[in-house]
Amino acid sequence: PDVRDGLKPVHRRILYAMHEAGLSPNRPYKKSATVVGDVLGKYHPHGDASVYDALVRMVQDFSLRYPLVDGQGNFGSVDGDPAAAYRYTEAKLAPIATEMLADIDRETVDFAPNFDDRLLEPKVLPARIPNLLVNGSSGIAVGMSTNIPPHNLRETVAATLHLLDHPECTIDELTAHLPGPDFPTGGVIVGRQGIRDAYEKGRGRVVMRARVVREQKRGGREQLVVTEIPYGTNKSRIIEQIADLAKSAKLQDVSDLRDESDRDGIRIVVELKRGGDALKTLNGLFKWTTLQTTFGVITLALDGGVPREFNLKELLERYRDHRVEVVVRRSRWELEKARDQAHVLEGLIVALRKIDTVVQLIRSSRTRETAAAKLQKELKLSERQAEAILNMRLSRLTALEGKELKDRLAELQASIVELEAILASPERQLAVIRAELAELADKYGDPRRTVILESEKVFSLEDLVAEEEVVVIVSREGFLKQVPMGLYRRRSSSGKQLAGMERYESDYLEHVFVSSTGSALLFFTDDGRVHWLPVGEIPEAGRASRGKSVHQVLSLPKKTAVAAMVSVAEYPEDRFLVFATADGSVKRTPLDQYGRPREGGVEAVSVKGGDRLVEVQVTDGAGDVVLATSAGRVIRFPEAEIPVMGRVAQGVKGVKLRQGEELVGMVVVRREGELCLVTERGFAKRVALEELPVQGRGGMGAAVLPVVRGTGKVVSARELLPDEDLMAVTAVGRILRIHGEQVVPGDLKTPAEPAVELSSHDRIVAVTRTAEPREDPGAPDEPEEAEEGDVLADEGFAADGEDGAMEAEAAAPSSDGAGGGDGDLELGLFGD
Repeated sequence: PDVRDGLKPVHRRILYAMHEAGLSPNRPYKKSATVVGDVLGKYHPHGDASVYDALVRMVQDFSLRYPLVDGQGNFGSVDGDPAAAYRYTEAKLAPIATEMLADIDRETVDFAPNFDDRLLEPKVLPARIPNLLVNGSSGIAVGMSTNIPPHNLRETVAATLHLLDHPECTIDELTAHLPGPDFPTGGVIVGRQGIRDAYEKGRGRVVMRARVVREQKRGGREQLVVTEIPYGTNKSRIIEQIADLAKSAKLQDVSDLRDESDRDGIRIVVELKRGGDALKTLNGLFKWTTLQTTFGVITLALDGGVPREFNLKELLERYRDHRVEVVVRRSRWELEKARDQAHVLEGLIVALRKIDTVVQLIRSSRTRETAAAKLQKELKLSERQAEAILNMRLSRLTALEGKELKDRLAELQASIVELEAILASPERQLAVIRAELAELADKYGDPRRTVILESEKVFSLEDLVAEEEVVVIVSREGFLKQVPMGLYRRRSSSGKQLAGMERYESDYLEHVFVSSTGSALLFFTDDGRVHWLPVGEIPEAGRASRGKSVHQVLSLPKKTAVAAMVSVAEYPEDRFLVFATADGSVKRTPLDQYGRPREGGVEAVSVKGGDRLVEVQVTDGAGDVVLATSAGRVIRFPEAEIPVMGRVAQGVKGVKLRQGEELVGMVVVRREGELCLVTERGFAKRVALEELPVQGRGGMGAAVLPVVRGTGKVVSARELLPDEDLMAVTAVGRILRIHGEQVVPGDLKTPAEPAVELSSHDRIVAVTRTAEPREDPGAPDEPEEAEEGDVLADEGFAADGEDGAMEAEAAAPSSDGAGGGDGDLELGLFGD
């Protein structure tokens, strides 16, 4: 291809022949045979197959990022099907192709004789768009070849504009605007090194992968779905390769293979056996099929008729120089035309001013030539002006016509001044190019289709999870499962435990919330580490199963306890994680520092020997933090007093502790709620959060629940919302429900009262919020099975009124480490 317009002779001749034939976008289609015949007969003396094959490729939206020809009929498919014969198909220019040909009739490019010296054809097209980069090119010559990938128009224009503004810029600066190829078939580019080599040296190896998503099926089965394939690959061939691998037992976990592609896009379904390893299968697909392939970039093009390799900056510079030449030549042509028209108008205006003299001179002349000579002599006009006067019609003698001539002359004179300024100023020429490029990007630009991954190592299975809403269910003992939202619908009475949990007397439902398979759960262990679990990897389980243990899913040591759980969909830097440890320390770290998952987890907060992590909350940085100690003291201070620290920092003092005292809970104030304190002997008290005085961080706080011999130490401090209950776990394994309204409300001086009855040798060791519905004596014995189409009503939902209608209670946004609260609500993670 020519480095200026990115076209080979056959493509250039096809576009020019269609332009000459009037096949513009607003005109009807014409048979492709007509186009092929024109190209062969006028410009391209070669075989008809070479012309039609080139035409077909310019129509295919899976071959060119921005197709130059608009086709009607069968022009082939991504399956490798050939196009219909040219007598069956029709074509015309695509709108973007008119930008390639714009101003070609204004002497902007050089023309050369065709093969029989009968016609002229352009040596290059004006090419308003940087076509060589935008649509790419591939070809083979004698001893050399070219292979240039397509790019996104908006990004290419942005890089070109940066070059126009900063001629001395580096390639790194250009790649900030043009990060890499953008293939028409989408897909994924793995690693940036190949792109960097291509842009800097003219040669590079770009690794392309298909885009694959993982979908959950009923019964715990999974399937991998290919939605985009690498550029230049054949979908049918890929399916054959997968089928051969499954038959030869190389892919042992594949149970079924289907092609569900339609006009809306590609969809190759690889169904896995029950318990099949999705990641292992995916790696096999990438290794043994063309779902992963390479694009060998060779940026070789003709520069003045000489082939040479270019780096990215040189390609853009050649395009810039070509457009400058086009703008200069167009401006020069338009200036000549404007001057000629102004000269003629000046003569016509003189004639109108002396119309009686003009009429007399013409009537007294025997011939046209004599009249012209008299006009030139008497009125001091040029031959061009005299000829225009003689050709003037009588209708132009009106006063209105005279005003129009003067207005038109003023417009031409202004245009002449503008064109002269453009020709005299290189800066004005670049300004014209900038404006044209910006207009093209707005008119034809579209979003990037190909994703670029930094390296192969960062590609993990969570990148493949199809986005869908699911209900995540977590029990007190750490068992978790997910239920697709479409299946999480059943008629349920309000008086039963979570279906499937009745058999586990020591366990109960602790969290039920709506999340997305694109989100992740962050599990914080008491030793200060954080482990990532993509929601899409949470096992789907039936009603009779508690799911899988979080220790099993995350491979945690048995003695490691999960202190808190947070659900996040994004990791914005203006959100924070606030940590609280048993020794009274607090720490605040931007959420974006936890957005790079690693297998085995990382250190989330530095915990000293003998200390442990108690609570983690997502915050927006604008609220207050409440800390409660085992001695019943509570301190409230602004979150802003906690300095922002790095991920492995230890934190600062949040509350001053006495000997033998420890921190037992943290609440981030986001709304009107109550703080509920529970002691180990079952005493409880709730205080409105607004009643707690705001103090400075690191103080002693206020005594909210004085600890005496009969009450025992405070073991828990939880935020309590209206109509919400708590669940208490005792040392002997009993599970006791504490109804929120049964806990005595009061101010700081109100004494605590017993909330549950305990034997003399038992004590409460932990308290959590619950998503279990309250029992209803009138409820039927067995809940009905799930039925599609039923109203959402399940765990975490309470009865409303006498008719027992189900309404969602505010159990989703939890303040006990379950990643709830308004901070998460603003991330779009939960309902209110």
